[in-house]
Amino acid sequence: MKLKVLGSGSTGNCYLLETDKEVLIIELGVPIKEILKAIDIHKVVGALITHEHKDHSKSMKEAIQRGIKIYATTGTIRKCLEEKNYFCKEVTFRQEYKIGNFRVTPFQTEHDAAEPCGFVIKHKDMGTLVFATDTYYVRYNFKRVNHWMVECNYSQELLDRNVELGHVPPRLADRIITSHFELGHVKEFFKTKDLSQTRNIVLIHLSDSNSNAAEFRQVIQRSTSKQTYIADKGFEVSLNLTPF
Repeated sequence: MKLKVLGSGSTGNCYLLETDKEVLIIELGVPIKEILKAIDIHKVVGALITHEHKDHSKSMKEAIQRGIKIYATTGTIRKCLEEKNYFCKEVTFRQEYKIGNFRVTPFQTEHDAAEPCGFVIKHKDMGTLVFATDTYYVRYNFKRVNHWMVECNYSQELLDRNVELGHVPPRLADRIITSHFELGHVKEFFKTKDLSQTRNIVLIHLSDSNSNAAEFRQVIQRSTSKQTYIADKGFEVSLNLTPF
């Protein structure tokens, strides 16, 4: 199993989970031409969308037009589309769905959107992956997780400094705090989790101005003692259960 990052952050999010025979897309927040360039569309088994904000759903309609099946909550689909569509599957929190050889379970997240969610994704080649973005808190516990893709959007220290310097309006800072995962909170989140089965942590959706990628990676890797990566555009990593 390979993870490919086509975009991660406020300018657009899109991630591919790819085997020799299948591709599962997570988020459609980059232009459709970039997605089509990176995939064999005949291998795509579906696309997961966490919520309606354009940096996560921009290419949803174009994907549907090309026959890609979308999996999202009812609230997200209603915000993105004017009417129901055959290629949209409305998912329910904590219910498992089979998408090709992937098994996907959505869970509730905390964001300023209609019905945002994260996903637990399972596949025989990679084990269990937890995907959580655009949330200031994750209420669930997860067991036997092999790979994590978790938002680490900002640090309180950098955000406060940018507000002080006038680079970030106080109102925007308030929104960031109540809708995104902060470095210290991510660190505490992992402290409460059983990481005995964990192989990789991938930090996603870093802020352009309120984050420091090198510092964030170092803090989380030291805290967890697990291999930690930053999901920059073009980043690829193996998510297999075995090294080879």
